[in-house]
Amino acid sequence: MVESAEKQWYVLHTYSGYENKVKENLTSRKDSMGMQDYIFDVVVPEQEKREVKNGKEKVVMDKTFPGYVLVQMVMTDQAWYVVRNTPGVTGFIGSHGQGSKPNPLLPEEVDQVMASLGVKQNVTPLESQVGDTVTITEGAFNGLSGKITSIDNEKGKLKVNIDMFGRETSTELDFHQVKPLAI
Repeated sequence: MVESAEKQWYVLHTYSGYENKVKENLTSRKDSMGMQDYIFDVVVPEQEKREVKNGKEKVVMDKTFPGYVLVQMVMTDQAWYVVRNTPGVTGFIGSHGQGSKPNPLLPEEVDQVMASLGVKQNVTPLESQVGDTVTITEGAFNGLSGKITSIDNEKGKLKVNIDMFGRETSTELDFHQVKPLAI
């Protein structure tokens, strides 16, 4: 099997309720076993949720995907061994069993999960400028063209004015949803 030389995201299945313990165990094992060059980030997907208990409002962290933990790693035999033998880890998602290595998450999947956690991954700078015309490549306005009115490089978003039924309409899009208009 060819080993991937680049770091990618994988999904671990854990015992439900043990996600934070698995994160703690894996982080500790990474350091104690000298795997810092192969295991990078461990994320328990969770979001803040407001709860009212006994008439008092409090903020609690709610697991987005109970029983799952994300790990960013370089898939080598040794890193794979360390991760899957971490206490609380029951396996990798995307592995076919019989000792086969799992498939990594697709970049779009990683971006979607990280965006839901409020983390923006790898925003590629937009090649266009305010005033340029772009074609929308996905979403409700797919195939339409419009002029860029604002660009937010930090969030990876831009506003585009498009012509709908003879009226100028503004829409907010992600950078990956547009391409420069070919002249």
